[in-house]
Amino acid sequence: MAKEIERKFLVASDGWRDTADGGTRFLQAYIVTMDDRSARIRLMDEKRAKLTIKIGTGSMTRDEFEYEIPIADAKDLMSKAVGLVIEKTRYEVKHGGFVWEVDVYSGAHEGLVVAEVELGSEGDVPDLPAWLGAEVTGDPHYSNQYLSTNPLVSKADHELSYSPF
Repeated sequence: MAKEIERKFLVASDGWRDTADGGTRFLQAYIVTMDDRSARIRLMDEKRAKLTIKIGTGSMTRDEFEYEIPIADAKDLMSKAVGLVIEKTRYEVKHGGFVWEVDVYSGAHEGLVVAEVELGSEGDVPDLPAWLGAEVTGDPHYSNQYLSTNPLVSKADHELSYSPF
């Protein structure tokens, strides 16, 4: 059984951009969303698609099952989404021996920028980059599952003081 162990932060500046990769455009939709589980579809750059099932209520660790699926199936499933289809570009940034994923949201969540780092265990202590803001690990308001049913009203909703553009 696969485990997802991650910490999540708001992004306070664009210092990450200097070492980021070129980014991948994501469309993400939930077909099941419950308090302790979800099933989502991801379409990446219109070239790959994945079905992911997550189960658990832990703030850092959950069971995760992920499978490649045909693009046509992903698009069909997305048309049956619960709530919004999330639009974001994900950038990978290497820092201190870890790979940080910086998500720059567009569409209904324009202005939200979040970084997360996947860990090998809950005891891992990554060096935190200077461009990070407040930690939001375990705050359900920053989960993509929550964002799929709650559009961002303003940047102030997420205490952002910086624009990524």
